[in-house]
Amino acid sequence: MSTFTNQLRKEANAIWEANFEHPFVKGIANGDLSLESFRYYVLQDSYYLSHFARVQAIGASKAEDLFTTSRMAAHSLGTYEAELGLHEKFIKQLGVTREEIAIFQPSPTAYAYTSHLYRVAASGSLGELIAAILPCYWIYFEIGQLLKGSNPGVPIYQQWIEAYGGEWFSDLVNEQISRLDALALEASYMEKEKMKQHFLISSQYEFLFWDMAYKLEKWPLVIMEEAIK
Repeated sequence: MSTFTNQLRKEANAIWEANFEHPFVKGIANGDLSLESFRYYVLQDSYYLSHFARVQAIGASKAEDLFTTSRMAAHSLGTYEAELGLHEKFIKQLGVTREEIAIFQPSPTAYAYTSHLYRVAASGSLGELIAAILPCYWIYFEIGQLLKGSNPGVPIYQQWIEAYGGEWFSDLVNEQISRLDALALEASYMEKEKMKQHFLISSQYEFLFWDMAYKLEKWPLVIMEEAIK
């Protein structure tokens, strides 16, 4: 019998395949991605993860049992310690200055994606919240598996591949998949439909995030101002 998350994965397959084939992801694997795009990605993803951790913490407050509360809180802490720690390492390697960090502004896509997560966290159930954050876990895990064995020839890209292809990350992904399946068993038809919608929207945003970094996305008026200069 197919699980709820298997059904979600099947429905989102075309979106996920587009993620896997995006030139940003392909560029990490073969080393062709410009460091300018990766640098932009690291800054935007650090912003995203700082809010992702907060949404995970909101999930901890929505849990009806203490074990789930503790696990969601652990995931929030893990985002801070593992992923943001990795990004801090990248920021140093990429020579990002304090001045750049001080004036950082999220891109339209980064802002919209985090706003989507907060909207679900504010109005939805724990199941809805996990459905919204799961594509971030799961897509990165599948990309990590796909890129295993790649030799980009760029040390920072190799570190990125190794991080998301690691066993520690696999355990976190599988835990959240199992948690969503358990919650779906108790959910109404309408709640499951909302879960599916959130999951698919987040899957679309994952694609847009690669695209944002690849194209160095800016706010429209910023582009206009630069054109005038």
